[in-house]
Amino acid sequence: MGKKFIMSYSCGKDSTLALYRMINEGNRPMGLLVTVNKELSRSWFHGVPEDMLQEVSSSLGIELLLVKCQGEEYEEAFVKTLKAAKEKGSEACVFGDIDIEAHREWCTERCNAVGMEAIFPLWQEDREELTYEFINSGFKAVIKNIKLECLGEEFLGKILTSEVVQGIKETGSDPCGENGEYHTFVFDGPLFKKPIDFKVQGNVLTDTHGFLDIN
Repeated sequence: MGKKFIMSYSCGKDSTLALYRMINEGNRPMGLLVTVNKELSRSWFHGVPEDMLQEVSSSLGIELLLVKCQGEEYEEAFVKTLKAAKEKGSEACVFGDIDIEAHREWCTERCNAVGMEAIFPLWQEDREELTYEFINSGFKAVIKNIKLECLGEEFLGKILTSEVVQGIKETGSDPCGENGEYHTFVFDGPLFKKPIDFKVQGNVLTDTHGFLDIN
């Protein structure tokens, strides 16, 4: 028997690939831990609307564990949800981080606080190879957010393919976007019972970032 775990889930490609690996290795997902900005009713960092998160949970067949918080409440709310998951039988929390040490330390410390194991299935693997593994596994993702100093607005809304990854590389950006150059929303693939339907409302630009507004 594998481990019972919850997935720290952003709806992006890396956390989806980490989830896929864990399930393929015989582990049992108990929940999708998603942090939500309670003022906007959208997930932190990737900006996925709350009702769409419910659709993702339903399609994956994994319970949604929403962590609704404002910025100053983030850490406390995250730990509270970990503790509740442990009380229901979860042994570990899984993260999709690849090689940013500060992220790993933060996640590990939060898990240590409640006596859960922190697992990083993608840790220290080649960023570009992981991106192609995700694509070649049959997942589909749309580029949801970009850092404008790295990528132009034309990348918003593109489906992540090998050709698009090459285009990202040609800008001098990391092909995986691990430095925040871009974030994705995964809407279909081998873990999904059905694709997540979404409508593009347009692009929202700030001085530093571009966002694909979907609902």
